[in-house]
Amino acid sequence: MKVTRIDILTRGLTNRCPNCGGKTLFVPGKVFQMHETCPACGFKFEGAGGHEGFYLRSTSLNFGVTLTCYLLPVLLLAYYRVISVPVATGLAFGGALMPILLYRPSRSWGLMNYYLFAPGELPANGGEKHPS
Repeated sequence: MKVTRIDILTRGLTNRCPNCGGKTLFVPGKVFQMHETCPACGFKFEGAGGHEGFYLRSTSLNFGVTLTCYLLPVLLLAYYRVISVPVATGLAFGGALMPILLYRPSRSWGLMNYYLFAPGELPANGGEKHPS
């Protein structure tokens, strides 16, 4: 296998193409625009693995990370009276920025999570280049 799970993991954590490792996931200068295919190798990002739900996968990852790493600790701190309720409320409203900040990483993590379990589907490992 050309692309190992370690390669997929490091590429996913650094917002790179899971197939070739190029810095090509996002359109330069466009914060929220992702390429449909990798300009370097032609790998199709949307509908990864030929399955629908890529956007849902990355959105649920974004929501889960925001909830467990930000909102849950704020709620626990307020519950145990480490911080006051008004402070917790302000922090919770400030947490609305978290999904925006995690947009790019969550899109990359969605690809990473899929291909960690199915590395053979990457074109570099013999999978289809453009899934149907």
